[in-house]
Amino acid sequence: MLFKMIRGVLFHQRGKMMLIAFTIALGASLATGMLNVMMDVGDKVNQELKTYGANIVVKPKDSSLLSDIYDIGEDGEALNVSYLREEDLGKIKTIFWAFNIVDFTPFLDCAVTLPDGNTAKAVGTWFNHHLSLPTGEELDAGVVGMRSWWDVTEGKWIDEKDENANSEIMVGTVLAQQQGWSAGDTVTLKTAQGSKDVMIAGIYDAGGDEDQQIFTTLDLVQELTDREGKVASIEVSAITTPDNDLARRAAKNPQALSGRDYETWYCTAYVSAICYQIQEAIPNSVASAVRQVAESEGTILEKTQLLMILITALSLVGSALGISNLVTASVMERAQEIGLLKAIGARDRSITGVIIVEILITALIGGIIGYFMGFGFAQLIGHSVFGSAVEMKLKVIPIVAALIALVTMAGSLPAIRMVLRLRPAEVLHGGH
Repeated sequence: MLFKMIRGVLFHQRGKMMLIAFTIALGASLATGMLNVMMDVGDKVNQELKTYGANIVVKPKDSSLLSDIYDIGEDGEALNVSYLREEDLGKIKTIFWAFNIVDFTPFLDCAVTLPDGNTAKAVGTWFNHHLSLPTGEELDAGVVGMRSWWDVTEGKWIDEKDENANSEIMVGTVLAQQQGWSAGDTVTLKTAQGSKDVMIAGIYDAGGDEDQQIFTTLDLVQELTDREGKVASIEVSAITTPDNDLARRAAKNPQALSGRDYETWYCTAYVSAICYQIQEAIPNSVASAVRQVAESEGTILEKTQLLMILITALSLVGSALGISNLVTASVMERAQEIGLLKAIGARDRSITGVIIVEILITALIGGIIGYFMGFGFAQLIGHSVFGSAVEMKLKVIPIVAALIALVTMAGSLPAIRMVLRLRPAEVLHGGH
């Protein structure tokens, strides 16, 4: 009997039931899309932000200590009383969170004398340096990836795979204009240790102090300063998890944590944990977070996720209102049928049970359709915003199912209250 009643309603009121299913499908699709994107957006947002520079700087212990004591910035060349070894750089990719290291590059600077007698800062670094890591991984690292926003206005980036790379430089637009240099020109750079004729491979516009500097290969600056195999600092771009109270406590003193907290912190991609592991891997080093970058990443991620949660909540509220109107209209159309059932002895509990089962069946159909629509919606967001697909998160399924059940029941409450208040005599005799 129950099955016949449910089948009759679904068949005879299929128009309204289809509208209810469609309303539920819309809510489920938006919830599915937003939840899948929200759970996958952390790495994608961080990956996107990595194109705007490093969030970790590694320096020698002595240099970092003097900088902290005297509050002297990176430009103080005299502070570099000790150096890191270039041969240790590959160890960065051997830490626990190695796969979160997107890019890294070393720096070594010196003052050079230009042909007109003026001096300029020359920075040696990697451009597209190829590494064969102890793990067997092959990697190209350098400023080409770390400074992707630089605009090469003339010429091209230095290509380290070119045999002439160690005789080439790149010049900032401000310095190039002051000197009247163009790409392809040959100039002589002098230091106290020697001189070198180099060709200008490209002119770049960085939009900052770098526009008054010269960038060249690390090998060339090491040669000009007799500091073979040495680097002054390393910039690291890593995908990190936003800081919380545990991360902030660990950043002050990891040894003060309990064993359980330490393990949780060490095995989570907090910027402080990655810095700590880099220090473990590279001898005589101090790794510190670029706080403005790290904190901005966390803030952007939190606000993005909050926005998605609000959109999901509003869509579900809208679905609940739509379901409420449609179910109420359906009950009003069936008022005489429900009144007759009550008149022949049907209990309120049985009648409301039938209505709830009808709505839940409709919700199940709408939820399944909405889930696949939502996953397609998530892929559209992923490809249009991040240029990559969004991974299907299986844990979204029970969350969406619970939300849809909750929304459906909430939307059905006004109709159920109407059923409970309905009086058979008034309905069957046309009373109000």
